[in-house]
Amino acid sequence: MSEPLVRIDHSGAVRTLTLNRPQALNSFTTAMHEELRAALDQAAADRGVRCVVITGAGRGFCAGQDLSDPAIAPSLEPGAEPKDIGALIERCYRPLALRVRTMPVPVIAAVNGVAAGAGANLALGCDLVVAARSASFIQAFSKIGLIPDCGGTWLLPRLVGRAAALGLALTGDKLGAEEAQRIGLIWQCVDDAALPDTVSTLAARLAAMPTKALVQTRLALDAAGALGFDEALQREAELQRELGRSHDYLEGAAAFLQKRPPTFKDR
Repeated sequence: MSEPLVRIDHSGAVRTLTLNRPQALNSFTTAMHEELRAALDQAAADRGVRCVVITGAGRGFCAGQDLSDPAIAPSLEPGAEPKDIGALIERCYRPLALRVRTMPVPVIAAVNGVAAGAGANLALGCDLVVAARSASFIQAFSKIGLIPDCGGTWLLPRLVGRAAALGLALTGDKLGAEEAQRIGLIWQCVDDAALPDTVSTLAARLAAMPTKALVQTRLALDAAGALGFDEALQREAELQRELGRSHDYLEGAAAFLQKRPPTFKDR
């Protein structure tokens, strides 16, 4: 029986999804896309999952699209019809990016090595990115005549501003994890040996927190960029009205007043 392209592990309320093509730095094929989206859908539907971690097997996180995959591999024969890369985006990358961004639980990217192209933007689309010090991020698209995809054109300027986003996208230069943290591209850079424990502790912490409020925080921050200040204030009122009626708010407030640890259940 062949190895799965995405390994699934469960510890408590944390589901870990490991991209599993280490021989190809976990670069994407259509088959791996299908397995990853199915694993994310399963995690989203499982009420026992309260945090998801995405990481890579071996020495890389994800090197982006595998250019030898039949869905995208260009024919070298003169006059051959070019592959429709837009169709690949619509079929694979758009659903993946939206699935990650709309997960009903927090999603952590544990970047253990190179994250290039769509692999970098898969990581950046997660709620929190924790990277090993030896890891790197590369917007490699310009080197093959393409633009950032998997949400890159939306994510990059919002994370680091227009100037840095264009610098990363146009040059395709490698950005080390320490510098990525310094400019605000990722949440945290840690020593390589500390990555597993750091991510495990963070995931367990998020899994014990009020999941619905965490997810609504993500959605509110994402939406705020397209809202005026007064509109954002109105949106805050609407969300607080909803959350204020939830079990987790009542439990959190009661636990605070009673000086005891809260037990959150909403998702």
